[in-house]
Amino acid sequence: MKQTVIFDMDGVIVDTEPVHHYAYQQHFEQLKIDVSPEMYASFTGNSTKNIYERLKATFNLPQEVLALVQTKRTFFNDAFDNKEDLYLLDGVEDLIKELHAAGMQLVVASSAANVTIERVFNRFNLHPYFTHKVSGEDFPKSKPHPAIFQQAAFLAKTPVENCVVIEDSTNGIIAAKAAGIYCVGYDSVNSKLQDYSLADEVISHFNELSFEKIRSLKS
Repeated sequence: MKQTVIFDMDGVIVDTEPVHHYAYQQHFEQLKIDVSPEMYASFTGNSTKNIYERLKATFNLPQEVLALVQTKRTFFNDAFDNKEDLYLLDGVEDLIKELHAAGMQLVVASSAANVTIERVFNRFNLHPYFTHKVSGEDFPKSKPHPAIFQQAAFLAKTPVENCVVIEDSTNGIIAAKAAGIYCVGYDSVNSKLQDYSLADEVISHFNELSFEKIRSLKS
């Protein structure tokens, strides 16, 4: 029986991708580097630190990785705070509330930085529903490495076979499966160039999930 649902955040709970895209493009312009759409798409599910490690190596950037991360974060925070049309994804709040009310444990495991997770949780008042928040910045390797989901299951004190991950990215799905966790792929209108073939099932709207359905999923 499933006991814990582990949510990715960006692209699953809230679509902050347009804000991230804006922040990255502002920074790329400042750095005078040309990042192709294909390379940008491959970043999905990676931590900002790992992304800038790749960019530094690819473009031979002189700046330190942590300085690059901080500059991008400043662009993001300014855009996030000024963006009024930022909403939870359709149906996800109802699902979160239903699962919480029914006693399902909820954990967020996001490649976003801790400060970004807190920003989203504060803006949308999500703190009451989640027992733990796990950030990719706390791990040396990003998704598709399974460490973030293994840690989420450990903190939840739930065997991996009793967990479910909801993910929208290729890297996140690979990470969930590598951790031995049942994975629901969320193929939304915001998803771009992602591969859902390894997911145990794929949904396009959160009304396709419920407490009863998730509780009875078989690994």
